[in-house]
Amino acid sequence: MDTADIVETPARRRCGSEDVHRRLLNESLNYRLNRAAIENLAFAFATGEEQPSRAEVVTIPVVVHVVHNTDEQNLSEEQIDTQIAVLNEDFRAANADLKGVPKVWQGLVADARLEFRRASVDPEGNPTTGVTRRRTDVRSFSDNDAVKFTARGGADAWPADRYLNVWVCQLGGGLLGYAQFPGGPPATDGVVITHTGFGTTGTAAAPFNLGRTTTHEIGHWLNLFHIGGDDGTGCSGTDFVADTPNQSGQNFGTPTFPSITCNNVPDGDMFMNYMDYTDDVAMFMFTHGQILRVEACLAGPRRNLVVPVAGVPVGSEPAGGE
Repeated sequence: MDTADIVETPARRRCGSEDVHRRLLNESLNYRLNRAAIENLAFAFATGEEQPSRAEVVTIPVVVHVVHNTDEQNLSEEQIDTQIAVLNEDFRAANADLKGVPKVWQGLVADARLEFRRASVDPEGNPTTGVTRRRTDVRSFSDNDAVKFTARGGADAWPADRYLNVWVCQLGGGLLGYAQFPGGPPATDGVVITHTGFGTTGTAAAPFNLGRTTTHEIGHWLNLFHIGGDDGTGCSGTDFVADTPNQSGQNFGTPTFPSITCNNVPDGDMFMNYMDYTDDVAMFMFTHGQILRVEACLAGPRRNLVVPVAGVPVGSEPAGGE
């Protein structure tokens, strides 16, 4: 990517996950088949044909690949830990800003009973901090997955059926992050975040300095779509979730409630949802319908990653589609 395309601190949210999703649909029959099976399972959960069976809080081991072109981009352990802390608050509905959810939707706020921790054992069984570091000559990366390969200036993934891979680097063109939906190639499975949108300290920069870009992208990794349905500014798109209002396109910045589109009166868009495009300070909830899709994902394609608090892996079968 040309240096002129580097936007160190984007002012407007831009997510590349849907572009990656469309690219994989075009390139891979296997991805299309996997996606069909994954959506069939999600539909079964949504309709009650399948029921969540998990009662306990579970964790997912995370490896953070820090791919840095400058010393500043070589994130501190503290910055990485602030991001993990944000994820654990957001996915447990324990974030302090939940008080900002409008009264009409407070009953929809959902706890995913899902937490994240840095991996303590590497793929070879050796102790690890859950962080890898790679100095690169690449000035900035795009959503073409180059950052996920050592041979292309990035860092190779750890096994995707054992770890959530998170790459942190300098993304170009104002891109804040992107994720690969479940069902794609293991070598590129995970999420990518620009370093100025990661965590709450260090290089994290307003208006994306509260760690919500990673919450958003892991939402995609867990099979959540943008709340606006990705049909441009039309009203015919869907995120396949019944309790998120239909809305026209994505919201940016910090909207004021109610923000009416697509005749969704009187309450308007749920712009405070993590899967919208608002600034970090304006997004702070998942719904029960969204977490039901997450449950389907954790029961299906991501099931090998799930570890209960006691530390014993859940399930022993290969992860479907991974």
